[in-house]
Amino acid sequence: MRRVLVLVVFSMLLASCQSDKVAGPASFANREKTSFTQFHVPNYFVPELINVVGLGDSLTEGVGDEYKRSGYFGRMTTAMGAWKGVKEIEAENLAKKGRRSDQLIKQLEDEEIQSEVKKADVIYMTIGGNDIMKVVKANLFNLKAKPFYIELGKFENHLDEIFKIIRGLNGDAVIVIGGLYNPLSIVTDEAYEFETIIEDWNEAIEIQAVMDGKACFIPVSDLFVGNENLVYHTDFFHPNAKGYESMSNRYVEKIDECSLSELSDGKLDL
Repeated sequence: MRRVLVLVVFSMLLASCQSDKVAGPASFANREKTSFTQFHVPNYFVPELINVVGLGDSLTEGVGDEYKRSGYFGRMTTAMGAWKGVKEIEAENLAKKGRRSDQLIKQLEDEEIQSEVKKADVIYMTIGGNDIMKVVKANLFNLKAKPFYIELGKFENHLDEIFKIIRGLNGDAVIVIGGLYNPLSIVTDEAYEFETIIEDWNEAIEIQAVMDGKACFIPVSDLFVGNENLVYHTDFFHPNAKGYESMSNRYVEKIDECSLSELSDGKLDL
């Protein structure tokens, strides 16, 4: 009797298993069909050699950097090694102390310079500070606002020409252009309209960057108000290593806000 009962239970279990096997394919057939959704692989997925060019004046050259790291430019090219899309950095710093906007236009007429600009993926540039200092030196003991605004009109035309030349050579490069600061804040607390003048010149630079569509403006004027943070070199005009470190931190922050991925057409990202 016990043996019969075991056989009955075994038969019931076997029947149940067979029932599941029969029902299996049917249950799969009734399942909702699934498929992979379309996805986009960003251009920076495959890292590449990135060419970086520095243009302009002493701030991009890195004058005053006691650590000899090429100022903000050297620090940025080092930091870029960790960016998405970067396999290797090839940097060429063509900036020069004392260069004004009209002189940068002349430099950009040189075929060797043009060759560097053509292959650039990112261009760092500072310009305008020496245009302002030209006015300061000519009117040192009688600073008035009018000469600065006459010079600003010339500078705006020069800056527009600079961007046109660069874009004629390279329509894809990301242009990162730094703003101006007031070096006179270290020697006097008197504003005498100079802060407003710097603001207006910075606005002209920012407008040019916005109009370009693939450029990012980096404001730095607040980093160099007085010298409480010891950001100036001993010439009391250029940043020191600490000042350039502050600049490079600001550059990273603002480049992120400008959306590097969009500016580079997906080639780069932070």
